[in-house]
Amino acid sequence: MNTSELLDAIKEQKNTINISVRLKRQSQEFTQILFSTLFDQETNAGETLIILEDLFLVIRNLACPHIVGKPCKTWEDFKKAIPELFENLKKDAQAIFDYDPAAKSIEEVYLAYPGFYAIAIYRMARVFYLLNLPLIPRLMTEYAHQLTGIDIHPGATIGSSFFIDHGTGVVIGETTVIHDYVKLYQGVTLGALTVNKALRDKKRHPTVEDNVTIYANSTILGGNTVIGKNSVIGGNCWLTNSIAQNSRVMYAPQIPVNIQQKNPNE
Repeated sequence: MNTSELLDAIKEQKNTINISVRLKRQSQEFTQILFSTLFDQETNAGETLIILEDLFLVIRNLACPHIVGKPCKTWEDFKKAIPELFENLKKDAQAIFDYDPAAKSIEEVYLAYPGFYAIAIYRMARVFYLLNLPLIPRLMTEYAHQLTGIDIHPGATIGSSFFIDHGTGVVIGETTVIHDYVKLYQGVTLGALTVNKALRDKKRHPTVEDNVTIYANSTILGGNTVIGKNSVIGGNCWLTNSIAQNSRVMYAPQIPVNIQQKNPNE
């Protein structure tokens, strides 16, 4: 295949896909700048808000090429959500500091905790999700997934003072509902019981009520599954049914012991 033929083949393939990698790159840039704008002492918020407005328009137009030049969600729509976003993230950071004895300062939470960073990006992406702008929220939370190993779908509904400790391998599905003061540890999955495209508009993922703690590597599945408030789910549990409030669920390992009998004639 010569270069001309290769270019024709690439052009034909691109015409069937119609994506912009720049959208991915600039969605990540928007995420980084917004995080610094909210929390970094050395970032001039006045200057970065101007940059963010320009970037917002770029990624909005890349994500929605059919609405370029038409009335659509604007930077003003996004900007209205920033004060509430900031307050929610302060509550998340405080919850992590309050609950984790290893946290020596609130600054450590902001700078060193992957759980906080993943939650922060989720809450930023959630604003785009609620504005009904496609692709951008998924690109943002996948960026967090790439950096932290924590996968939170922007469609999930998460209350205040949310704590993810360690975090690697945590998966929170699209229709998950998490209430306030919930704590998750590494490897927790809040997922769907069945994977079926026909269920795309149905609630497929669990509901976790107030003040629930779910320890490492537990899996909770199903849209009708409700974890009652004040419950504790121990490590390595598997749940597909609801549990009442104030419950304690523990995994009880079975350890068979093979006792080899000696041959009396030996």
